[in-house]
Amino acid sequence: MSNTIELKTADAHVLSAYASGPADAAAGLVVLQEIFGVNRHMRHVCDTFAEAGYRVISPALFDRVERGVEMGYAPEDSLRGRELRAKITEANTIADIEASAAWLGNRKIGIIGYCWGGTVAWLAATRTKSFRACAAWYGTGIAAARNENPNCPVQLHFGEKDPGIPPADIEAIRKAHPELESFVYAGAGHGFGCEERSAYVKADAEVAQRRTLEFFKKHLV
Repeated sequence: MSNTIELKTADAHVLSAYASGPADAAAGLVVLQEIFGVNRHMRHVCDTFAEAGYRVISPALFDRVERGVEMGYAPEDSLRGRELRAKITEANTIADIEASAAWLGNRKIGIIGYCWGGTVAWLAATRTKSFRACAAWYGTGIAAARNENPNCPVQLHFGEKDPGIPPADIEAIRKAHPELESFVYAGAGHGFGCEERSAYVKADAEVAQRRTLEFFKKHLV
């Protein structure tokens, strides 16, 4: 079952979210968008986790500045996404995520994010206690926030050739948090897990997804 719903945050903001998965699922996931909105790819990601048995919700984080944002992957889309992201505070984004976790109710809840969402998933893991596990795929801002301490187990995925996350950043994250699982995919670039992007690497995406599902199964089931 999938549909678009509305959430209300603690600061009275109303945002939309894509919900998917069985209503009686024992575990839930908050899935955080790239800078392209809750688009077709993000809905596909949600439905994939729903097929694995999770109740899933993906909040429209851009609703703070513009409702209904859903973009493709052209250069102009990337520019627009960065412009929208710059207008939203981290505190407001965390409030949206907390509302999403609350909607999932009394379940074991994990969080996963991609691109910008990967960074925000890290911040949610360090600044809230709503989640039992966090996975972040190519979060470009994690290195800058590496000195924050997560409140749950975290698994990280990076592309070796990601221009936004150089090897020095990955090494800095690993040095700050040697206890965390982190994987680097040889030759992969930014967005290697998105089937609609030119950087997509099917084999790496499948391995990363398998590792992610095993991680969540360990901590949420």
